Amino acid sequence: MALQRIRSLLLLLLLTLLGLGLVQPSYGQDRMYHRFLRQHVDPEETGGNDTYCNLMMQRRKMTARQCKRFNTFVHEDIWNIRSICSTTNIQCKNGKMNCHEGVVRVTDCRETGSSRFPNCRYRASASTRHVVIACEGDPQLPVHFDR
Repeated sequence: MALQRIRSLLLLLLLTLLGLGLVQPSYGQDRMYHRFLRQHVDPEETGGNDTYCNLMMQRRKMTARQCKRFNTFVHEDIWNIRSICSTTNIQCKNGKMNCHEGVVRVTDCRETGSSRFPNCRYRASASTRHVVIACEGDPQLPVHFDR
């Protein structure tokens, strides 16, 4: 009787662990999600000025090999950003149908015309606007900033 109970508990534990494994992001998706976080999410700041862009682009390693021409930082917590993934699917720029639209506070950082690697310089523009992000997986996670 005790042995059967132990087997039942072990089976339940195994099924629970397998179930949890099924909802975890795949390695590739997890890597893309963390890259999205590094490149686009800054919930603590409001951004909005050139100094912010110059600092953040360097801090987030987008000026390591060359000057990234354009980047958007989203000033919302990750749960607000992830909730965008539950909105209706729309078409991405690449034609895939895994994009979603939402309204968030952002700072757009655009490389200045006189900027040259390794001295990358940026102009900032802060706003609240519609953004489009690509989401993948189960659960759906943001993996690409589309526009």
